Amino acid sequence: MEHMARALELADLARGRTSPNPAVGAVVVRDGRVVGEGYTQPPGGPHAEIVALRQAGELARGATLYTTLEPCCHHGRTPPCAEAIVAAGVAEVRIAILDPNPKVQGGGCQALEAGGVRVRVGERADEAREQIEDFTKYVLTGRPLVVAKWAMSLDGKIATRTGDSKWITGEPARELAHELRDAYGAIVVGVNTVLLDDPQLTVRLPPEKVRRPARLQPWRVVVDSRGRTPLGARLLGPELAGRTIVATTAAATAAWRREIRALGAHDMVLPDRDGVVDLEALLDALGQMEITGVLVEGGGTLFGSLFEARLVDKVCAFVAPNKILGGAGAPSPVGGPGAPVVTSAWQLRDVRIERVGEDLLVVGYPSYLSWQSCASCSPRLSSSPPRDCGVHGDS
Repeated sequence: MEHMARALELADLARGRTSPNPAVGAVVVRDGRVVGEGYTQPPGGPHAEIVALRQAGELARGATLYTTLEPCCHHGRTPPCAEAIVAAGVAEVRIAILDPNPKVQGGGCQALEAGGVRVRVGERADEAREQIEDFTKYVLTGRPLVVAKWAMSLDGKIATRTGDSKWITGEPARELAHELRDAYGAIVVGVNTVLLDDPQLTVRLPPEKVRRPARLQPWRVVVDSRGRTPLGARLLGPELAGRTIVATTAAATAAWRREIRALGAHDMVLPDRDGVVDLEALLDALGQMEITGVLVEGGGTLFGSLFEARLVDKVCAFVAPNKILGGAGAPSPVGGPGAPVVTSAWQLRDVRIERVGEDLLVVGYPSYLSWQSCASCSPRLSSSPPRDCGVHGDS
């Protein structure tokens, strides 16, 4: 396997369990042979480069290190990786992308070059950039990446007119949906989804794909402005409540909030905007918890509010092209007032379509984004020519 591709594969093993650090993979190669591999460990543990260097030992001297992200050059929970690479005697470092963190942004490369290490940047940059997009959003804005995920029929329905939604997509798509859950620090739903579906919001994967112990399940976040979450909801059960947050407002009664806390869950009282939870305040609060990415799974009211506020960063829509549900009263994914005319619709860019079993996965990014475009237009982040970011013009 090509070495940077292997580094990306290793980085994927760390996704969802390194916040607030990025998921990074590293490979040490000497004389054409892999002598060390590693990926970022949970916060406080070694970064990918350090794990790979330790495995390589003395064989790192004169070797080439492949890493998906520029090695850090500052002291955080751990010492700078760039210093360790120089000390190990590595001859060359090949980096997919530079670090968007303002504390680094090329400083790691400068430290390596000052230590006599050759540096090359840009190999498989697009894949590496997508792999750490949650970290990029977080480090540039202090808020988590917001990924909107839903499954719908060919005619755009997420359930039948009676509310039945099991199962619109097939098993491969449902498994991939759980892999998405596994990649983010929190899963967010509106209270109507809890009332209608009573979900657990846990990662459930085949045994060979399980990499996260139960105590490290993603946070479950319910947006519940008036305190309507039933105390018997499954996500408030004894094994799940400790990782559940109910985001509410002062409209929820003190008695209900006490009961939520008594079950072991966390009540997060936030400011309201027009009588409902201020979603920007929610994202700020989750960012303060060092959650770098959230997967929003509905329902339509919450999606509508997020799109209206331009808070969605990425869309992952599963489509079952072999199912047409029909029904004037059957719900669609995104509620709210919606676009009055087609020309005012929210536009997605960089859209790609993947086949998942009998279903399709549509991935795209709202064109209103500014943080991501600015990161993309920075020449420090890619060896390819910078693009027009839509904010700074043709950089």
